[in-house]
Amino acid sequence: MQIDRELDARGLNCPLPILKAKKALADMQSGQTLQVVATDAGSVRDFQAFAKQTGNELLEQKTVGKEFFHVLRRR
Repeated sequence: MQIDRELDARGLNCPLPILKAKKALADMQSGQTLQVVATDAGSVRDFQAFAKQTGNELLEQKTVGKEFFHVLRRR
């Protein structure tokens, strides 16, 4: 999967990973992908809700150790 932009949200707690992702997506073109790396376990459900509310597509979520990866496609 091609990732157009990566956002490091390690060490940030809710709602900062979502707010930073929202800002990053606003600067991207429709169809581009953003990968967010977070350490907040709550980010898993937060990004699911964020995608539903904003219409951006949540392509993938995975956990590697204590890090959570979220891949979104800009609507």
